Amino acid sequence: MITPALHEAAARLLADILKNPGAADARMDRFFRAQPRLGLKDRGVIAEAVYGGLRHYRLLCAIARTTEPRRVIAAWLAAFEGYTTRQLETLGVAQPEALVAAARGERGIYPFAVRASLPDWLAARLAALLPESEQSAAAAALLEPAPLDIRCNTLKTDRAALQDALARAGHDLKPTPLSPWGLRRGVRASLFRTAAFTAGHFEVQDEGSQLIAPLLEPRRGERIVDYCAGAGGKTLHISALLANTGMLYAFDTSAKRLDRLRERATRAGCDNIRTQTLDPGPDSRLKRLYGKIDRVLVDAPCSGTGTVRRSPDIKWRLAEDRVATLAAQARVILAQAARLVRPGGRLVYVTCSLLREENEDVIAGFLAEHEDYEPIDAHAILTRRAIALPAPDPDAGTGLRLWPHRHGTDGFFAQVLQRRSQVR
Repeated sequence: MITPALHEAAARLLADILKNPGAADARMDRFFRAQPRLGLKDRGVIAEAVYGGLRHYRLLCAIARTTEPRRVIAAWLAAFEGYTTRQLETLGVAQPEALVAAARGERGIYPFAVRASLPDWLAARLAALLPESEQSAAAAALLEPAPLDIRCNTLKTDRAALQDALARAGHDLKPTPLSPWGLRRGVRASLFRTAAFTAGHFEVQDEGSQLIAPLLEPRRGERIVDYCAGAGGKTLHISALLANTGMLYAFDTSAKRLDRLRERATRAGCDNIRTQTLDPGPDSRLKRLYGKIDRVLVDAPCSGTGTVRRSPDIKWRLAEDRVATLAAQARVILAQAARLVRPGGRLVYVTCSLLREENEDVIAGFLAEHEDYEPIDAHAILTRRAIALPAPDPDAGTGLRLWPHRHGTDGFFAQVLQRRSQVR
């Protein structure tokens, strides 16, 4: 049960996230550090209310008939937590009867974008990507909190042994339906305090993300580049698939993210990773690797629209015109990374975006300018790896599209490209 003080704190935090730059989780951490007297339980109450407010923000504003944060949080309490008029009165909410009536009223009166709590432009793109019969299910899935997925580190253990170890520690996880390395828990849990985590037996990674490294089909002893490695979730998976052999280069423009990768690699026991911070734009130091790398992964910076289950603030921070900028950046990065691939080698482009501009359109532009590359069917690769997916999205062609409502994962796009040994 939320108290008046916690209600007020949640409203302040919601306003801070909506008005200021930066991701919601970072702003939330900053807010809690400034409130040291808040206990763990109180922080949980505030966080749940704020994320509920962000997730359903547009609908809640329509119910509340205002964007005022205290009333938006009150609308969430009434619409999704079942708060009554009397309970809202104890929080000092004005006109609670009208708010409860609106919260429990028919939601079909609102346009699709409002019911889905999406900006109009993003709702329109979602509608253009999916048949009408799936649009409501897709919108509903994007509104649901994501489960907790972890990936077993096969350098140190196997999935069954990890599941048993976590069960003995009081954490009941089930095998993920698609990834042969994944375990899932429907609710958040403090797995970072377990002996299995300290020993490097797993990493937190969405099941959809676990299906990306297999598209490289890495072979022991090869030279592989993760071109936009970030903090290294996919890099560590590639290392495990290589059985700690070969040479795995992890590149990124952020030294801070690569520092985090090195920490994770040490814990995971990955000895074949070499990190390098790149200059923004073309980096002349990479010329020595041109045409010499067996496989290159490009996890391009993108809008992150496929991850709104985890980061609902993305919907309100992302401006429509930003998408074109990100797509242009992805095209440049993909072209730069393609220079590294040897003839006969493989290039995999991936985003956690739902948007065609960052996905199929980038690939189409790349292929129009690079006749030495051809697309390879991603579903066929996963089938060879004994990963069974539902029927491919006909609009994705040879690419891979993962959807929360179809696959239970974050939204991902991936396209596998093969460099021809000889140009036709």
